[in-house]
Formats: sequence, structure tokens, C-alpha cells
Amino acid sequence: MRIISGTARSRTIEAPKGRDTRPTLDRVRENLFNIIARDVPSARVLDLFAGSGALSLEALSRGAQSAVMVDRDRQAHLVEQKNTQSLGFAHQAKLMHCDWLSAVKTLKDEGAAFDLIFLDPPYAMSDLTQVTSSLLPLAAPSVLLVVEHAAGAPAAVSEKWALKDQRRYGYVGLSLYRLTEGETADE
Repeated sequence: MRIISGTARSRTIEAPKGRDTRPTLDRVRENLFNIIARDVPSARVLDLFAGSGALSLEALSRGAQSAVMVDRDRQAHLVEQKNTQSLGFAHQAKLMHCDWLSAVKTLKDEGAAFDLIFLDPPYAMSDLTQVTSSLLPLAAPSVLLVVEHAAGAPAAVSEKWALKDQRRYGYVGLSLYRLTEGETADE
């Protein structure tokens, strides 16, 4: 795997070994970042189910202000640490070795807000209603939520999120959401 563009362009990153993590393919990541290019510069990024951290690292390489990477898997957490250090993004990244619920609670208590949120859970986790509802207090007003899922099988999300775009790349599906009209992060 490699970083596609930006300050760390063409630098390689590691992925956790084994079948527990499914890194976003380079070509999918490239297409995704072409679509969301205007949302990345200066963005505060939250990456739940981060795995290798590839999505956050790509965002940082392309000018995101900061990134929080969350994964409960120890191997993934160690790989995130290594990748973040090797690319020189340690000062912009916060790594959290815990489950998504603990991370959201901690970030909410800290008063964190995010402009760009990546959700790349295991494909078997098809109901993200609770996850996406819990993200509302962390959402900046113009937040973009990106959900990766099995192609043809989008995950269920809270009705507070409105689908803006959906793409398919082989077996990978991407769904992009904004807060529904009139919705604010405070609700």
C-alpha cells in the first residue's frame, strides 16, 4: 500500500497482517480522494475502525489539519503507530486503542469536532445506526461522513445523515453523507 498524493506521495505504508483488517485499496482511496478533494484541506479527521490508518494518512498527506485514528485491534494500533511515525505525521495524529464507543465518548468529553469522518467497519457490521447517531455531537456544521461497505450492500445509518453520493469499485462500495437539512451538531 502507498500514499497516493500530497506531501507523502508514493511512500509505502504497512497493513496489519491477518484477515481481521481489510485495508482500503489504493485505487479506491485514489477515487475517493478525487471526489472529496475540496473537503480535505485543513480538515479535522476522525477515522473509526482505522486499521492501517491509510484513509487518515492520505488525508494528512493532502493537507488535513489533524486526524484521530481509532481501532480496538492491537495489531492495527501498532501498525498505525508505525505508519504515522514513518510518514512524519505523529504531531498531527492522535491514536486511540479502544472500541468506537469508548472513543466517541472520550472525544465528546474533550469537546472534539470533526469536518471529515471515515467509517470503514467490518462489512458484517451492516447496521451503523448507533455509530452514526453517536457521531452527531462530534460533527462540525459542514461535516462529510464517508462509509465504506460491501458493494451493493450499504450500511444502515441514522436518519440524521443524508446520502449525497454513492460509488461502487468492484466489491467495495462508498457512501457519502452530510447532515440532513436543518440538522445541527448540537441536536
